[in-house]
Amino acid sequence: MSSSTAPEAPATETAEDSGNLAIIARQAIVDEHRAVYGYELFDRSTASDAHTAASDAALLFNALSYAGSEALVGRKTVFINCTHDSLAGGHLELIHPEKVVLEVPTLPDGATAEDIEGRIATLDALRQRGFRLAFNQQALRRGYAGWLPLAAFIKLDMTAFKPEVAEPLVKFARMHTPQAQIVAEKVETAEQYERMAQLGVKLFQGYWFAHPSLVKAQTIRPSQATIIQLINLVRKQASTAEIEDLLKKDPTLSFNLLRFINSSGFGLSCEITSFRHAVMILGLKKLFRWAALLMTTSRQGGTPPAVGQTAVVRGRLMELLAAELLPPEECDNAFVVGVFSLLDAMLGVPIDRALESVALPEPVLDALLRNEGVFAPFLELTKACESGDDEAFARTADALHLSNHQVNMAHLQALAWAESLGEE
Repeated sequence: MSSSTAPEAPATETAEDSGNLAIIARQAIVDEHRAVYGYELFDRSTASDAHTAASDAALLFNALSYAGSEALVGRKTVFINCTHDSLAGGHLELIHPEKVVLEVPTLPDGATAEDIEGRIATLDALRQRGFRLAFNQQALRRGYAGWLPLAAFIKLDMTAFKPEVAEPLVKFARMHTPQAQIVAEKVETAEQYERMAQLGVKLFQGYWFAHPSLVKAQTIRPSQATIIQLINLVRKQASTAEIEDLLKKDPTLSFNLLRFINSSGFGLSCEITSFRHAVMILGLKKLFRWAALLMTTSRQGGTPPAVGQTAVVRGRLMELLAAELLPPEECDNAFVVGVFSLLDAMLGVPIDRALESVALPEPVLDALLRNEGVFAPFLELTKACESGDDEAFARTADALHLSNHQVNMAHLQALAWAESLGEE
C-alpha cells in the first residue's frame, strides 16, 4: 500500500562521503484515515548505525538547522529515538517541546529495579517541560510500572509478538496506560493493519504505509575557530552588540543562526530577521548550547576563506554605502544583502534554493532574488567595485547620487575592516 508521502529515495542509502550534506530519513506515522500524524526521524549522514547521545543531538540539530524543518516535517509531530544519556543533554533546551516526542528505550537486560526507578525523575522532568514520551512494549513489563504514568505513546512492534497476542497486549496497554495513544509499528501487511485497527488502534507506522524517505540538504558550516570565538564571547557574558559584531563578520555563522531560530522546532510565532533580535531571543544560555552543538557537527575548515572574505567585504561596503542614503535601521538589511549574496557559491546551489531555509525581510529577498528594490542598486555597485567594471561603477554610482570619492573611501574602509577580522 502506498502512502501519500512518496519516498524521495530508498532509505537504505548511506552517505559514504556526504561532504556537507545532512541526510535525514523520515518515516510517516499515520492515523486511521491514512493522514500523516507525524514523522519519525533517523540520522543517515554517516554510514555508521551507532546510536549515541552525540548522534541524537546531531540529528535534532541537523533537522532544525540544516534540512529546513518546514520541508522536512512541516507542522507535524516529530518522533526522535533517544538514548538515556541524551535525555539529560542540553540540546533539548533548544527546541519547542510540544513539537517533539522522545522515544525512550527500556534499559538493557540485567538492569536493577533501582536503575529503572532512578530514571523516573529525568523522564518526569522532561514531561513537565512539555515533551511527550513514547515507550515500546518492553515498558509494559512489571519492573517498569513506575514509567507508565509518564507515557504519551506506547509503540507495539508487530514483529515482536504472535498475532494471537495482539488483543491481550492492546488490552493490557490500555489498562495500565489509559492516557497513552497506542502506535502499531513495523506494520508490513494488510492483515496486521486490519487486526490492530479492529482492536481500536488509531496510529500506525511501517512499510505497508510508507518506507522511510531521505531528505538531503546542503549544509554551510562555519569554521570551528569562529564558533570557538562565539563560545568565548558567551562565556564571558559579552554584550549583545559584541556578539552581533561577530555574527556580522562571519556569513556562515549568521546564516545558521537565522535558519535555526526560525525553524518550526524552535516554536516562534514570528520570523526573526536581524542578528541582534536573534541573540536577544535566544539569550546567552541557549546561544551557548547552540554554538556548542554547531561545533560538534562542523568540520575543520568551513567555507573557503576567499568566498567568506568577499561576502564580508560586500556586506560591510553595502552597509557603509546605505548609511549615506538610507535610515539607520535599513543599514543592517543592506549588510545582510551583501553577506548573503554569495550563499549560492558557499552552498553550491542556486541562490533561490539557498535562501529557502532562512527568514529574510522582503526588501532583502527582492535584491537577492530579483535584483529589484531599494538594495538592488547598492548590490550592483558593490559588485562593480569588485570586478573593476568602470561602466557599471559609473552608472550605479550616478544613479545613487554617490561620488567616486564616497564609494572608493567606503570600499577601502570595507576592505580594511574585513582584513582586520583575520587579525583578531
